[in-house]
Amino acid sequence: MNTISASQKMLFTVITVLYWTSMYVYVPTLSPYLSGRGLSLSFIGIVLGSYGFVQMLVRFPLGILSDRSGKRKPFIWLGMLTACLSCLLFLVPGSWVWPLAGRLMAGVCASTWVAFTVMYAGFFGAGQTGRAMGNISVMTVSGQMVGMLLSGWLTEGFSEDAPFILGAAIAATGLLLAMLLREPQGGRRDQPGMSLGMVKNVVRTRSLLQVSLLSILAHGVLFITMFGFTPLKAEELGASGSMLSVVVFAFMLPHAFASLVTARWFTPRFGYWGTIGAGFVLSAICTGAMAFADSIAVLALTQAINGFAQGLHMPLLLGLAIRDVELPARATAMGLYQALYAIGMFSGPFLAGWLNESWGLNGGFWFGTLLGAAAAALVWAWSRQERKTAVRSGKSKALAEEASL
Repeated sequence: MNTISASQKMLFTVITVLYWTSMYVYVPTLSPYLSGRGLSLSFIGIVLGSYGFVQMLVRFPLGILSDRSGKRKPFIWLGMLTACLSCLLFLVPGSWVWPLAGRLMAGVCASTWVAFTVMYAGFFGAGQTGRAMGNISVMTVSGQMVGMLLSGWLTEGFSEDAPFILGAAIAATGLLLAMLLREPQGGRRDQPGMSLGMVKNVVRTRSLLQVSLLSILAHGVLFITMFGFTPLKAEELGASGSMLSVVVFAFMLPHAFASLVTARWFTPRFGYWGTIGAGFVLSAICTGAMAFADSIAVLALTQAINGFAQGLHMPLLLGLAIRDVELPARATAMGLYQALYAIGMFSGPFLAGWLNESWGLNGGFWFGTLLGAAAAALVWAWSRQERKTAVRSGKSKALAEEASL
């Protein structure tokens, strides 16, 4: 394991928080902002979904490139640069092209997250992947929460352009700080180089494909709700900028708390599948309940429980994605995982936008409920299959021991 100085770890933490803050400082007001520019709900769905569409195409190649080069820092630089450009593109007046271009650029920025996660996992031992992903999930949620809480206040107190201006400034600051990061000197150089055979092995890793499918469904729900159409639901219920911040806080604080304690508290008691399954069941129920929310207080309650539920399964899926993968191929595995779950980022809001155009906002929330229920069913089926395999394996081992006596 690499010996990483405390100052480098703290620097990485600050950069990670700035990275997510710059990307999410405008997210709560994005759909109302686009609606205010005269765009239809179906086109808003396209803009929101374009963020995931780019990641579907870019994340996996970036992971392979990162593993082949053995470097993570240049990709972190790219992430901060594209975060800044994304915010600036939203400020260009006139055509619908600019907000679409801004969200596409945000997709490129998010694709560089591969390098962040693998670099941070390298700070920990091989058996501590779950802990590392829990920690970095807290950084992620912290940055997202800070950005999203600032969003409503900036819009109400200054202007609808203020979140984009601050986002660009935060990203530029993060880029300057990222110049001070140092690549870990150990570990990577002692590992064999990335090869085509390793790529094939990664693609065939069963556990990676399973958690990727679950993550597609999880991100579909997330980008239909809080990162998609929940702000429009809040606006429909009469929320001001400050009230929107309350709804965001209601989601993000339990989400951060669950991300922090899942690996320490819940997984040792209920196992991976039990914890992940509980998260999906709660998420499905709360997403459906949003259709019946008739006040900001009720909406905030659904978001609080949904935020906690998604904090149960998101970090575990992230850790499981690279648990069974060799160290030199981890960025490739993470790139594949993140490219696949980007399908949910794209298809979730895209299909929900179409449903919302025809049947109102509740149509998209019912669709999100179906996604959560489907994920819970898969978790139940796979956990049952895994238990049966473990029982058969135990019986075979017992018979072999008897035969040797």
